[in-house]
Amino acid sequence: MSVKRTMLTFGLGVFVVVGLIAALTSWYTVDESEQAVVITFGRADDMVTDSGLHFKLPWPIQRAEILKKETLSLQFGYKQNADGTLEAFDKETKMITGDEFIVLTDLVVQWKISDPKKYLFNSQNPQEILHSATSSAIRSIIGSSKIDAALTDGKADIEANTRDLLISLIEKYDIGISVLGVKLQDVELPNAEVRAAFTAVTDARETKNTKINEAKKYENKRLSEAQGEKDAIISKAEGQKTARIQQAEGEVAVFNKLYEQYSGNKAITRERLVIETLEAVLPTAQIYIMNDDGGDTLKYLPIQSTQPKTTEGSGN
Repeated sequence: MSVKRTMLTFGLGVFVVVGLIAALTSWYTVDESEQAVVITFGRADDMVTDSGLHFKLPWPIQRAEILKKETLSLQFGYKQNADGTLEAFDKETKMITGDEFIVLTDLVVQWKISDPKKYLFNSQNPQEILHSATSSAIRSIIGSSKIDAALTDGKADIEANTRDLLISLIEKYDIGISVLGVKLQDVELPNAEVRAAFTAVTDARETKNTKINEAKKYENKRLSEAQGEKDAIISKAEGQKTARIQQAEGEVAVFNKLYEQYSGNKAITRERLVIETLEAVLPTAQIYIMNDDGGDTLKYLPIQSTQPKTTEGSGN
């Protein structure tokens, strides 16, 4: 009886344990930022993207792999510790530019799991593959870039080219990952002496550009002033031209009028012109018209008025 009771107790205990395991491994929870892959005997069957409590067959028949569906970050060249401090890996970030300068380059890759089944089964460690592909891509792009571009205004192009190259590599590996973006955190020279020398060169280049811009600004100012003076001279000349033309037209009109009078009575017009000319040339002279013909007529005639001028203030 004792042996039978012992076997019964043992079987009951096993049943309880199996039931407990089945109960504990038949339910799983998916958060809103997560997705799950249900694996049956090592084969991926169902994809679960709805958040909440879900049922599956107990282990070892089925198991659920919970994966993130939000955007993740890969830190290349450094690591941010739990206390907020940064740990740099200079050996990983040391690279050679196209003009044979050594720089330290670290960056962040934004990525997400686009195909959970491929992420789980197409590679043993997809994040390590992503890290290696990132290293390959950034080294290739830095190796074809100049030091000036890497340290100054060429960073945006380096980021874009690295992202494009990394995307093409990840697509070839087909590991269920999508690269969303690449952000350079820092590109710097490896020691203080080299940094100081490069900074001096950069400052000199900026001073040169500043001087060039100032010279161009002065040139544009002088050209604008010269153009204004030119326009003023041309405008003045146009005004003088118009005035001379109008004056000439007026003189022609006067001449034509005189010519009409002259044509009607040439002798009188000729004498009048002579008198007017003498008055204009000799304004203070006493001019008389002499009659040399015989007869008892007046021998001379004053042109000016023969009436005496009235003196101002006179009582008469």
